[in-house]
Amino acid sequence: MKKISLFFLLITIISSCGTKQEQISPSQEKITESVYASGIIKSKNQYQVFSTVNGLIEEIIAKEGDLIKKNDPILRIQNISSKLNAANAKLAADLASFNSNGDKLNELKANIDFAKTKLKTDSSLFERQKNLWSQQIGTQNEFEQRELAYKNSLTNYKTAILRYNDSKKQLDFSAQQAKNNLEISTSFEGDFIIKSETDGRLYDILKEKGEMLTPQSPIAVIGDANDFIIELQVDEYDITKIKLGQKIILSLDSYKGQTFEAVVTKISTIMNERTRSFLITAEFTIKPTTVFPNLSVEANIVIRSKDNALTIPRNYLVDDSYVLNEKNEKIKVSVGLMDYKKAEILDGLKPSDIILKPLK
Repeated sequence: MKKISLFFLLITIISSCGTKQEQISPSQEKITESVYASGIIKSKNQYQVFSTVNGLIEEIIAKEGDLIKKNDPILRIQNISSKLNAANAKLAADLASFNSNGDKLNELKANIDFAKTKLKTDSSLFERQKNLWSQQIGTQNEFEQRELAYKNSLTNYKTAILRYNDSKKQLDFSAQQAKNNLEISTSFEGDFIIKSETDGRLYDILKEKGEMLTPQSPIAVIGDANDFIIELQVDEYDITKIKLGQKIILSLDSYKGQTFEAVVTKISTIMNERTRSFLITAEFTIKPTTVFPNLSVEANIVIRSKDNALTIPRNYLVDDSYVLNEKNEKIKVSVGLMDYKKAEILDGLKPSDIILKPLK
């Protein structure tokens, strides 16, 4: 047992002697400070399609991936009741139309003509009797009878005109009201055909034929076919560093080992309380050959950079403020810019110095 213990002790000593601590010298190179963010790619003008009415999907007209134009139909919703309402409204409109009520107005107009003719006759007889009576010919009773007949005819004539005008106004009102109801019913029919609001691509249809639709549930996703944006979430601690026009370096899981570039185009002015982050919008300046909505991205938003900085790997730092010299002694350094791999050394090291990598 004693020999075995000595053997393992010897092996341990040999192994430890063979472990050599990594060492480097600082190097002069470009370093960039950036803010990390993650997010997704979206089609420009991407939006979810909703229905304004309830109903069953009767027919899906377009297909996922189709290029579509504004007002192109996507699907049709069953609308039996709407069609019946529109048909009833049309019947009411036809019934209330001027043509349908022409006979009634013609009858009232004939009454006016009759009253006018009678008024003319009674007026003539009254004037004659009036002249005779002025010459003391005839009786007062005959004169008063002619006068009364004339006044009655005048009243009847005016009444006939009023009745005609009132009836025509009421018929016009009813006809216009019926026409408006028909237009409303017809416009509702249009709500049962879901159409695209823009030119673009139909990326996704979220429902199937026969499913029940409500105004609260999305039906489809539409967006630009070739233009894309990037939506990134930036932590509240970093938001003050972000400015419009800053360069962004992007990496996508779909393009392993490749990087692409974008620029900040919009910064949200309100924080998401749930995620404690701000929404940043960016547009590609160098983009992948093929892009799809909702691809995930990781981004580094470039805050500032220096072309000729004295740098060391970040994993050579001890407590972010020290390095180890050749004697494994801690030396305080002043750190400037940092990215996820390197750190700039402002003071405490020279290019000729040798430093050791801390052992874990």
